[in-house]
Amino acid sequence: MKHFDWPVRIYYEDTDAGGVVYHARYLAFYERARTEMLRHYNINQRFLIENQHIAFVVKKMSIDYILPARLDDQLMIKSQLENIRKASLIFKQKIFNGNNQLINEAEVLIACVDLNKNRPCVLPKLIISEFL
Repeated sequence: MKHFDWPVRIYYEDTDAGGVVYHARYLAFYERARTEMLRHYNINQRFLIENQHIAFVVKKMSIDYILPARLDDQLMIKSQLENIRKASLIFKQKIFNGNNQLINEAEVLIACVDLNKNRPCVLPKLIISEFL
């Protein structure tokens, strides 16, 4: 399946008083990496929201914190689409530090939702064709 790498640097705003990345910041890093991955593969989320009234929402996420990231670290977020279902996508994401050590990993279930009904809906064919 498709994969995508996205670099991120750790800024002061990402850390606690000890200079260690605050645990919730990893959620934002993963979200941005998935968004950039979709953009890279020509999937425009704004278009989907405005014209097809669908959006992607996180249904379930599990995170394993292995090593800390620290202020000024340069990280690489590796995202891979693991599975496409009728109305959802499963991503595996990993974060590596500058020494190529795995510091964090996540599995994310993304649901496709009809914004008018607030219910899951079938993934658009353009998304399925782009990722297969």
